[in-house]
Amino acid sequence: MDVTSLWSGERLACRHGGGYCYHEYMPTNTYKGYTAGPFGQIHYQQAGKQTDPAVVLCHQSPSSSEMFRAAYHPLAAHGLRVIGIDTPGFGMSDVPDHPPSIEEYATAIAACIRSLGLNAVTLLGHHTGASIAAEVAVAEPELVARLILNGVPVMTAEERAQYSQALKDSPDVEPRSDGSHLMAMWERRIRFTPGWTSISAMHLGVLQMFIAGDTAWYGHRAAFDHDAAAAIKAIRQPTLILTNTGDDIYYAAARARELRPDFAYAELAGGTHDIVDEQPQAWSDVVAAFALQQGP
Repeated sequence: MDVTSLWSGERLACRHGGGYCYHEYMPTNTYKGYTAGPFGQIHYQQAGKQTDPAVVLCHQSPSSSEMFRAAYHPLAAHGLRVIGIDTPGFGMSDVPDHPPSIEEYATAIAACIRSLGLNAVTLLGHHTGASIAAEVAVAEPELVARLILNGVPVMTAEERAQYSQALKDSPDVEPRSDGSHLMAMWERRIRFTPGWTSISAMHLGVLQMFIAGDTAWYGHRAAFDHDAAAAIKAIRQPTLILTNTGDDIYYAAARARELRPDFAYAELAGGTHDIVDEQPQAWSDVVAAFALQQGP
């Protein structure tokens, strides 16, 4: 049976043989799909009407587009078409055959945006995703009308080297018959999330680490090898630096602001790198206000 799905943002049309049957699109769900990319298939999910202005979301590492799960529908309620992309090797996207650079990840995100028939989107990236988004904006300026850098990792060369060494020194968590590796991964993420408050965000984060598997380190390696400051200096689009005071790299947002005082700036109080789960409405309100803003 030939089954083809067409999504309009309000109804899902499924073709069965020679005709279509229509189903109401459930606002509690996201529509998911795949596009082709340089490393294989790229998985994405989206919410909102297809005719609304598009906001594309790039996640932190190691995570997936699921990190934005609490924001898809608040953003859509603002009148935005929201698209979260799984970076290659994360979530449900295919794994690259080598550790990509930030520039290579940017090529994959750009390919996904093009495959969806989009241009002049608002592009948002969080942590590693912010580095990727910055590179997309610089390398493919026609694809990005507005840019949001959420927790962009502006670090010195020495700091990046220290983080890289810490990554190399982190012991692998191998499966164990008593299941203690599950607790080891939980405890690892707890250590790296000081001040955490959301048990569901912690649970999701650990799941995404397991899903990424043996190549979960690819994203962090790319981020620590990348000079985010150089990319920020080259950005020409209207840009918002977004942060929260409890983010573990809150200091990096101040550095980004010093580099580009012409950029808009917003910060939320408290939270952690799980801010989207912790304050979904407040986060979505800030993102939507900038995405829908007219002019610079």
